[in-house]
Amino acid sequence: MNNMELKEYIRIGEKVFSGVLPNGLRIKVIEKPEFVTGYAVFATRYGGAWRRFRLDGDLIDTPAGIAHFLEHKMFDMPDGENALEVLAANGANPNAFTASDVTCYYFESTESFEENLRMLLKFVSTPYFTAETVQKEQGIIGQEIMMGEDNPGNRLYYNFLKLLYSSHPIRDEIAGTVESIAGITEKTLYDCHRVFYNPVNMVLIVEGPVEAEKIYDIALGTVTAECGTMPEADFGPDEGTVPHERFREEAMEVALPQFLFGSKIKPEQGDLLLKQKLTATLSLNLLLGTSSKFYNDLYKKGLLNPGFGYDTDYSCDLGTIFIEGESRDPSAVFERFREAVKDVCENGIEESYFKRMKKALYGSLIKSLEDFEGVCLSLMDGMFSGYDPMISVQCLDSVRLGDCLDFIKENLPDDRLAMSVINPVKNGDAGNA
Repeated sequence: MNNMELKEYIRIGEKVFSGVLPNGLRIKVIEKPEFVTGYAVFATRYGGAWRRFRLDGDLIDTPAGIAHFLEHKMFDMPDGENALEVLAANGANPNAFTASDVTCYYFESTESFEENLRMLLKFVSTPYFTAETVQKEQGIIGQEIMMGEDNPGNRLYYNFLKLLYSSHPIRDEIAGTVESIAGITEKTLYDCHRVFYNPVNMVLIVEGPVEAEKIYDIALGTVTAECGTMPEADFGPDEGTVPHERFREEAMEVALPQFLFGSKIKPEQGDLLLKQKLTATLSLNLLLGTSSKFYNDLYKKGLLNPGFGYDTDYSCDLGTIFIEGESRDPSAVFERFREAVKDVCENGIEESYFKRMKKALYGSLIKSLEDFEGVCLSLMDGMFSGYDPMISVQCLDSVRLGDCLDFIKENLPDDRLAMSVINPVKNGDAGNA
């Protein structure tokens, strides 16, 4: 019996098997028999911003930091062993992370892959918490939170989100606060695991020297057969596209001023979201990439260093543009950026330059297929967001210069921008300016 359906992507030379367990768990597998390393991702659509949600008509509030706390505690097993240590001893390289809207457990290994996959599925599906271990973890994560408060990059990032968003939970630390995690109990953890770690809310992605049907059988025999109810996040009222505030600066122990500016994007849905993501990437490459006039002018003047970068994030019904780096004069960088946007809006972009940058993005998309981790995580994002990242090359075909010009004009005008800055401490006096 074939439980996995094959889809071939001739343009990129890839084949992906897809299936769904009776309990609702969605699975994707890419067979790579010529490789020796396998990679597996087991993820739930549950992250730091999922503090308030609806389940069976009821509105439920949970403490800030609960998703991150749960991720930390999932490695404890009822027999007293730690799943991370067991996987590592069995030749795997395991880890996990909690983002705003997803918690992901993963590993790669060149040996005992099926055994390691069973362990991954088992420990993520089997909660075990006690009052004693929860209290101990509160101390550990409390230290982590305090370290984050002293981290300039962390402060820069969350100050920026607080500028953009007035109340959306994405503006708050994923790890929560020392006060909020003090309200977490073993019952809270069991309840959240039951709600969010149910198979219908999760995905499994595997790539490597494996057989798709075998992966299906392993998951079928390991993950609980119980099918839960899909929770619905409540992120509060829509905040529109205008920033809550425009500017914030703070002094900390840094060698050079650090800046982060950008704007909010109204995200599309499904396949349109994939096109929007590709359009955003290409638009920012045109405007800010190492071939751009903006970057080269500021780099030659010593206002940018190689650490300058930019990205977009789409999560929790939001889209955000991030542009960040170090500079002796962040205001000059910001002003030059505004001028670059104005120039594009008034004079456009040369078609030849657009074609070169689009061709370069094609190359990046093809090259990214060599990265098992990147492929699995992109499949995860697509499964949770309702699009197929494996058609990115075909989708990029449809992106025109006019799409990029519209994206820049719509999402990067002056009234949509906010900027966070961390300045070096002067005279030993740190604080808000």
